[in-house]
Order: sequence, then C-alpha cells, then structure tokens
Amino acid sequence: MPPAAHEQALLTHDDVITLFHEFGHCLHHMLSKVDYASVSGINGVPWDAVEFPSQFMENYCWEKESLDLIASHYQTGAPLPENLYHKMMNAKHFQTGLQMLRQIEFSLFDFRIHLDYNASQSHFIQTMLDEVRKQTTIVPLPEFNRFQHSFSHIFAGGYASGYYSYKWAEVLSSDAYAQFEEKGIFNHETGRSFMKNILELGGVRDPMASFIAFRGRKPTIDALLRHSGMM
Repeated sequence: MPPAAHEQALLTHDDVITLFHEFGHCLHHMLSKVDYASVSGINGVPWDAVEFPSQFMENYCWEKESLDLIASHYQTGAPLPENLYHKMMNAKHFQTGLQMLRQIEFSLFDFRIHLDYNASQSHFIQTMLDEVRKQTTIVPLPEFNRFQHSFSHIFAGGYASGYYSYKWAEVLSSDAYAQFEEKGIFNHETGRSFMKNILELGGVRDPMASFIAFRGRKPTIDALLRHSGMM
C-alpha cells in the first residue's frame, strides 16, 4: 500500500502473509538442485502440490515467536502486544468451519461437472451444484443464486478439475509445519530436511514420496483442523 501523507509505507498483516507466501515459491525455485529447467523448482511439480511450500511459509505469519522478530510499532519499536496477537488468532479462526465447507463445495462441484457431465441432461450444472450443496451447505442459499456463472477459477484460472488443490496443499503444508511445531519452528535439522526432501527436488520425484521422506508417513488432516481452530 502507498504511504499516507507524510507517513511511512507500512505492511498490513495480509501483506506480510502474501510476502511470505510468494517467498515460499521463490525458495522452491532458488533452492532447487535440479539442472533441467522443465523440472526445476516449481516446474514439473503436479498442480496439487505447487502451493505446498508457499502455504507452508504462511504459518510463520501466525507464530508469536517469528512475529516478534519482524513485527514492532513503527514509531516506538514496541513489540506486538499479546492481546492484539490473540485478537488476530481469533479473527483467523472466525467461521473457519463455514469457510472450509465452502472450499469443499467448490471442489466437489468442480469434480462432478467434469467427471459426470451429460450434455443431454437439462440443467445439468445447476442439478450438480444442488446435489453438492445438500452435502456441504449449512446456511441455505436463495433460489436466484447462480455462483457457478462466475466460478472463474475453472473457466480462466487454470483450476478446471483441480480446484481441490487449494485445500489439499493446505493439508500438506499444515502437516509438514506440524513437524516444525514438534521440533521447534526454527529447528535447523528439520529445516534442512524440508529443504532436502521438498525444496531441492523440483518436479523430479512424486510429491507424495517427497512428503513421506520428510514427514515419515502420509499426510493427515489433523494439523489442518488444529490450525483452523477446529481441534
């Protein structure tokens, strides 16, 4: 954001999250040890794992230990107050269950219209959406709602039949970050393992094999639910 008159340019917390997110992509590229550009860094990584390192880095924007290293009052230098930090965490967890159901609705709808499409069936798209909403929607939507007409991710965003990757990458990133929570968020050995098994390999190895090499097992949803304030 540009500075206000006679003031410094400051970053909102959302700006910091974006900065850390994009830096995760940068690390994926910069730390690659693969010599072939087509499978180096992000290149060649399956779509549903591309956001793994970037979403992983976002976790550091919610840790008091890491925020204390970068967050201070721009005039007084005072650290982030404890009560403000708790307000941030409460805001993060506000209605996360509904937000998760919304993403699941979008993902299932995307899957269904690509997997089961039937050109001869009248109102196929709306019928599919109605069926998915019976499974996922808590707050009923009005009859005139036509969300599907503006679902730009599957028309122009490259996420057709792949919208689920948003939530799946969160499962991977949350579970991987839980390893750092267990060992220490700045643990050197864990960091080197993440670099060696995830960041250095680009697209030359199956992402699940890389995850298992780092975590010692397949991913679970437990860490994602905990980070969302649901456990």
